Amino acid sequence: MISSLTARPARLLSLLASLGIGLAIASCAEVVTQDYEAMAVTTYTWRAEYTPRGVSPDRPREGRIETFETNSLINMNGQPTVDPTGERDKDGIWWPAIPPKPTVEELEARQQDGEVFSEPLINKSIDFTLTFEQGGATVTLPADDSVYRTAVKAAESERPLKLLLGPQDGYVQKAEMQ
Repeated sequence: MISSLTARPARLLSLLASLGIGLAIASCAEVVTQDYEAMAVTTYTWRAEYTPRGVSPDRPREGRIETFETNSLINMNGQPTVDPTGERDKDGIWWPAIPPKPTVEELEARQQDGEVFSEPLINKSIDFTLTFEQGGATVTLPADDSVYRTAVKAAESERPLKLLLGPQDGYVQKAEMQ
């Protein structure tokens, strides 16, 4: 009797797991393409936090973030689209020059009554996308660094890519050189 009670939940879990895997596979498309462009947009942005004076441990921080100067650079298939003024990182991605740090006057100009501001910090961000042909249309989807690097290597060797798209074809989940 006990073995049949423990076997039932195990069978149910197995059935639910296989159904979940089937649904995940059904909602992801595969595309093979020879025509694609991998893009990485690198950005440096100065940011400072403004908080009310007199913040104490018993009062939550009610701060806000202000953004200042920003510089961006577009990398297309591993190459910068303009002459880079910044550096290339260990992953082969080019970065722009760091923009000028905000002055005290600029920081004070955005300060509201009763606030203090923190030392500005540089924020480093990168956005990856992949543009390709799918069903006769050009599609641009978000990607990650792994997809970008694979696409760059494939473009350098002029090889097609096999893409696995995420749910509802919302992003490029995986790329393989063909």
